[in-house]
Amino acid sequence: MAGNRYKLALYRKPDSGQRRDDRQVSRDKTSKSKSKSDSNSNRDSNVDKAGNRPLTLMAFGHACVDVYQGTVAALVPFFVAERAYSYAAASGIVLAASLLSSVVQPLFGALTDKWAMPWLLPVSTLVGGAGVAFSGVGDSYALTLAVVAVSGIGVAAYHPEAARVARVASRGSHTAMGWFSLGGNIGFATAPLLVAAVVATGGLGASPLLVVPALAGAVLCAAALRTLRAPGAAPTAMRGGDAVGHDDWPSFLRLSGAVVCRSIVFVGLSAFIALYVRERVHGGEFAGTAALFVLYLGGAVGTVAGGRLAARHSRVTVVRWSYALSVLAVAGVVLVPGPLLYLFVALTSAGLYVPFSLHITLGQDYLPGRVGTASGVTLGLTVSVGGIASPLIGALADATSLQLALAPLIALPAVGWLLLRPLREPAMPDATPVPPPARNQAAVGAAPEPPC
Repeated sequence: MAGNRYKLALYRKPDSGQRRDDRQVSRDKTSKSKSKSDSNSNRDSNVDKAGNRPLTLMAFGHACVDVYQGTVAALVPFFVAERAYSYAAASGIVLAASLLSSVVQPLFGALTDKWAMPWLLPVSTLVGGAGVAFSGVGDSYALTLAVVAVSGIGVAAYHPEAARVARVASRGSHTAMGWFSLGGNIGFATAPLLVAAVVATGGLGASPLLVVPALAGAVLCAAALRTLRAPGAAPTAMRGGDAVGHDDWPSFLRLSGAVVCRSIVFVGLSAFIALYVRERVHGGEFAGTAALFVLYLGGAVGTVAGGRLAARHSRVTVVRWSYALSVLAVAGVVLVPGPLLYLFVALTSAGLYVPFSLHITLGQDYLPGRVGTASGVTLGLTVSVGGIASPLIGALADATSLQLALAPLIALPAVGWLLLRPLREPAMPDATPVPPPARNQAAVGAAPEPPC
């Protein structure tokens, strides 16, 4: 009997030891897993800290550049008042800023897909500011068109490369790209106030003072690039060509068509809302400037709201509903008289700006291999291409009335909504960073990490 108990003990002993070994292995795995999780958490925290400062600088720099897209429209009432320009002539200035910009912006996007050009950020900022600064000097209409066109080229050159660098700084985060877009929208919002303050000091002849944001923007761009150059600030970057997925051109072209509709509405209202509100509310220059400020200010609120809504619903759903809201809001702007018009201007601003940053991230996800091209279209053409339609609106206003000329804008958000209906949420590209090649390291100035 004792022998049997001994044998039984021998039989069970290895099993007991095995269980102890299994528990030990399980504890080891749990410990390693926790350690790995903590390491990943710390690394994510470090990435956020490293990317926060350059992205903040890029956002402020974006504001300094996009202020010049807003100043052209903000200067229109003053050109009409001081130089007695017709609606068509005044809208021609908007066209000058938009036409070349619309043509060259996709070209700059294609270039940034092939080569990194970080030097373009401060240079294009200065060019964009210099053109607007000289727009009020002298009385020559041809000179005004020329310098405004140069400004448009500078703005067009900035956006594709800026979006690429911002994507590097944000590690591909849609929320972070939303904050970058917010910077541009804030620049838009401050443009009417800046123009009103400058013109109040000395009329259009004081326009050289408008170069100040460009000087500040160039410094901010250089500081952002210098921060990304710092060791450990941007050790990795995602390249569009390395993203998992394929380029979905049909969906991107539909999105681009909706962006064009949005652009025509936005630029058309930007060019004429100040003059139109003066007529409808029987107010002075302040009434018009206030309406333009409300239209631009919605960019700050709309961009943040768009990101939050997209976190709860799909981006495509939020964009569709924004276009639907814009139909009713633009109708209110055109048809509703009196001070209530300002409410519809605010609703129009919300409808047009909620999808603003979502356009950018959707475009980049539809074309994961051509981030520069996608950014050049969705970020830049949202303003520039609309200027091509401005002279048509101006000519129609001269022939009939400004209200009748703005009426067709009601239908364009509906066209955009129809284009967006078949779209589906794009597959998210692999967010795992990959080591950047030499040219991308040069793009942000990041030196290669020393070997461990």
